[in-house]
Amino acid sequence: MASFRELRGNESWAAEAWKALCKVREMAPLVQCITNFVSMDIMANTLLAAGASPAMVHAVEEISEFTAIANALCINIGTLSPEWIFSMKTAAVRANELNKPWVLDPVGVGASRFRTERCLELIALRPAVIRGNASEIMAVAGATTAPPKGVDSIHNTPDALEAAKELAKKTHCIVAVSGAVDLVTDGKRVLGVSNGVSLMQRITATGCAVTALIAAFISVNPGRPLESAAFALALFGLAGEIGYEKASGPASLRMYMLDALHGLDEAAVYSRIRIAQI
Repeated sequence: MASFRELRGNESWAAEAWKALCKVREMAPLVQCITNFVSMDIMANTLLAAGASPAMVHAVEEISEFTAIANALCINIGTLSPEWIFSMKTAAVRANELNKPWVLDPVGVGASRFRTERCLELIALRPAVIRGNASEIMAVAGATTAPPKGVDSIHNTPDALEAAKELAKKTHCIVAVSGAVDLVTDGKRVLGVSNGVSLMQRITATGCAVTALIAAFISVNPGRPLESAAFALALFGLAGEIGYEKASGPASLRMYMLDALHGLDEAAVYSRIRIAQI
């Protein structure tokens, strides 16, 4: 088993990741995002840079019609109110009815009983993927009672591995844990992704953005949600690495990261993707 510090990509994973990105660019999936106000801009721009199409649609009056034309749904619980919660649940139910994948970002779960209970209600509606930081995944799995530091993680990804595996088995979905090494599991298999730079954590809503990117990737590869989530995480992290080479701080990294995601080519993906089964 590879250690968390020794993950390396290989040609097979790189080839699959490149094919997945090309498919997103070719099919331009429409991703409906019900997300918090802070993340809307970077989430939409991340999807556009990858070749997908974003739509920030949360009014319940148009959920039935709009979810029907979307290719995937991303639900982010960062902004919670009774009206938004109703829209989230309505959209999730509609997506399931139409056999469309949806992903859940449990932002700040564990910070309050209200937030945790609403998150568990959404999980009961069967997302294809749950993506959060280590503390969020541990809170959802009931593996910790320690409150998070706002929306930031107080745990490292290895701490959350067993909780993520148990959560995946219990919910029958893919669980992705973001951190210095991203972990993606279906409860049995575990993929590790070591692309990315720590400065990305200084840009608000990068985690939210990659959750939406996961939705885009699983929509064009519906039979491979585990791998698709890993590809999205790796390619987003790689864009951060390339952007970091020009950046002087978080603001410029945000700009160069989006440019890099838009311009990712086969050579960069083949030489720099780091995915491994662990």
